[in-house]
Amino acid sequence: MDNFWVNALWSITPTVLVGGTFWFIMRALLRADRTERKVYSEIEAEERAKLGLDAPTRDKPAV
Repeated sequence: MDNFWVNALWSITPTVLVGGTFWFIMRALLRADRTERKVYSEIEAEERAKLGLDAPTRDKPAV
């Protein structure tokens, strides 16, 4: 019975590691994208303020 649990653990380990790695990479990508969009919006707002323009209106939802 002891050998069964060792084999089960070794069988599941690669799946868990690959899944964890995938989750970590996707999390990092999504956070980087969110941060980049936030910074871009701040820069755009600063540039519009320098030029004396109003904030852009959103008639259509962003796709």
